[in-house]
Amino acid sequence: MSTGILPPLKPIPIKERVSVIFIERGEIDMLDGAFVVVDATGIRTHIPVGGVACIMLEPGTRLSHRAAALAARVGTLLVWVGEAGVRLYSAGQPGGARSDRLLYQARLALDEALRLKVVRKMYALRFGEEPPERRSVEQLRGIEGARVRRTYQLLAHQFGVKWAGRDYDPESWDASDLPNRCLSAATSCLYGVTEAAVLAAGYAPAVGFIHTGKPLSFVYDIADVYKFETVVPVAFKVAASNPHGNPERAVRLGCRDVFRQSKLLDRIIPDIEDILAAGEVPRPESPPDALGPAIPNAENIGDAGHRA
Repeated sequence: MSTGILPPLKPIPIKERVSVIFIERGEIDMLDGAFVVVDATGIRTHIPVGGVACIMLEPGTRLSHRAAALAARVGTLLVWVGEAGVRLYSAGQPGGARSDRLLYQARLALDEALRLKVVRKMYALRFGEEPPERRSVEQLRGIEGARVRRTYQLLAHQFGVKWAGRDYDPESWDASDLPNRCLSAATSCLYGVTEAAVLAAGYAPAVGFIHTGKPLSFVYDIADVYKFETVVPVAFKVAASNPHGNPERAVRLGCRDVFRQSKLLDRIIPDIEDILAAGEVPRPESPPDALGPAIPNAENIGDAGHRA
């Protein structure tokens, strides 16, 4: 029996990970240096936590202190969600805003001219074409809203789904029709992996450009770039099949597959950098009289926002 000490764990880049895992009704702990889930019958399931971008914890799940610390060390975002993942209650933070990147992001968001450049880049990436010239952020938001509604209608027609519009009550998800329930489950998957990427890149989820005033405003901005090429078609496809029992699970499996096929985790962080670079300003330098860290940061093989 080995008595050696386990080597220190380090985060790996988001692009090298599995996108998202859902866990429900189990005790989550650390055993022999690994993330393990123990269900009601005592069966243990090991989770390669270091290779997962985001773990969604559903009702009936308990998490030990050791497991939470392990997830933080390897840079895996833990998100506590409601049934089927459609409510977000809380989130762990394995990465976070670096001062240079937070100041850069805030500068772009606070200057209206720079903010407009960033929003135009988001529009171009989302729709594959340059937005109309001489339009304000508010006008671009209106154009975007009309295109989004039309895209929902086209996808519903393509998959043969009866569609009365995006309509849901955050306080009563079950009251929604099947297509809206599937869409809510699908977007929750996208928001989870996008938040993990935003944090890993060293930016602040709350500092948005199109969306503002919410803890995940920037997450919604970035997720919207990919929504209609990834999770929305999955949601309509599942709704069209009219599955019995648990349509949300079918949506989650479909989202996991499309994230892998589209190489989404390879793309999010480089796209964030391209989007912000549209502001055409450099990241701010530290003031000359600023003090560096008393203890130098250890070398980190993960993304910029991961703790070393």
